[in-house]
Amino acid sequence: MKKIFLKIAAVCCAMSLSACSAKTVHKVTKPDGKLDKCSLRFSWWGGDDRHEATLKAIELWNKKHPDITITPEYGGWDGWSEKVTSQVKGGTEPDIMQINYDWLISMSPDGNGFYDLDELSSQLDLSQFDEEVLSFGRVSGKLNAVTVSVSGRSLFYNSEVFSKMGADYPETWNELMALGNSFGADGLYPLDLDIQSGGTAWYLAVVYVQQQTGRQFITLDGRLGFTVEDIKTALSFYKQLEESHVIRTVRTRTDEDGNAALYQSPEFIGGRVAGVLEWGSAVGKYESVLAEGVLEAGPLLTDENGCSDGWMIKPSLLYAVSKNTEHPDEAAAFINFLLNDEECAEILGTTRGIPASHKAEAALKNSGELKGLSKESDDILRNADTVTISPYMELSRMKEFYNQAIESVSYGTADIDSAAQQMFDSVNNYLEKIRK
Repeated sequence: MKKIFLKIAAVCCAMSLSACSAKTVHKVTKPDGKLDKCSLRFSWWGGDDRHEATLKAIELWNKKHPDITITPEYGGWDGWSEKVTSQVKGGTEPDIMQINYDWLISMSPDGNGFYDLDELSSQLDLSQFDEEVLSFGRVSGKLNAVTVSVSGRSLFYNSEVFSKMGADYPETWNELMALGNSFGADGLYPLDLDIQSGGTAWYLAVVYVQQQTGRQFITLDGRLGFTVEDIKTALSFYKQLEESHVIRTVRTRTDEDGNAALYQSPEFIGGRVAGVLEWGSAVGKYESVLAEGVLEAGPLLTDENGCSDGWMIKPSLLYAVSKNTEHPDEAAAFINFLLNDEECAEILGTTRGIPASHKAEAALKNSGELKGLSKESDDILRNADTVTISPYMELSRMKEFYNQAIESVSYGTADIDSAAQQMFDSVNNYLEKIRK
């Protein structure tokens, strides 16, 4: 997968979107290399497993640095991006932020949206990271953020349900489709796609088409790689998943789960939904609501020839410092703690995926904690011919286009041809607009 990182370095360095509105220039506090007494805000999103581990890590920090208080701000993913975007626009963002890959485009198109971490080398040890990994967080030559881990979505299954059904985990798309009949006879679903996590259903459909065509849905430089026919194929595939009883319809998911995320729903916890598609760095929230060892990683789906092309990876999370912080040295020191401190690494484990920091990864390996579903997912993806997700694919506005098409096809308010054309036009026009 490291070879893939090289492809994006030039793209990240060149990111500049004039479509974003100009922001007021604030006076930046220069680092002085000293750690002073202060209070810092740190925000992140995730499931309970990540929250609990991070709060414990903050406790350890407070013992080591009693003069620098960390105030935590955290929650689930739903609505989090909108919250932080509003804070950044208003200049009220936390000092340290866990950020998503696409936020570099939407919040720092010219590289000036976050603090340049290269200026904080007295407190932040970047020697523990490969340059290819660091390139994910560079915009116009400035290190806006440091990659915490690299991850991709994998398939995870309830082993108890599959065992009761006498079923094996599917290895091909056809095998997945075939499971719908046997599971459906018992009122079960072999898989479901969380409508709360932004584009999960479309993600799987994209993988299916990328594997067939060799074309990337959106290129790294922000151009639409799919044709209208490709989008039709993707939407037809999604509709077939519903009709074959592999996944629930959008209406059924909404009626049964309401606004609850899939990992919080009784349908998943109770075993009626026996499989999920999730980031390896975030699967712990699903694992934690089932009995220990019940959730297992399954193989990446392939075509009938065993081709696993088309599956995707990206920097799962990054840490950034507010350009408005009055305490850049202290913020950098805390990020260094989160990324490189060996005791902290053991506390955080794999709640944010396999650490990109060599020191943190070694600490987990030496302690025997480099294990679990995140590690299994990482190993599976490393053995596949993956492609790097375009950061443009992750933009919130883009996910609205995906979900609109999926929902219209699922509810039957639009036929596949018109839904595909609408998505093609919307995505293409939006990409052209933000590239100008």
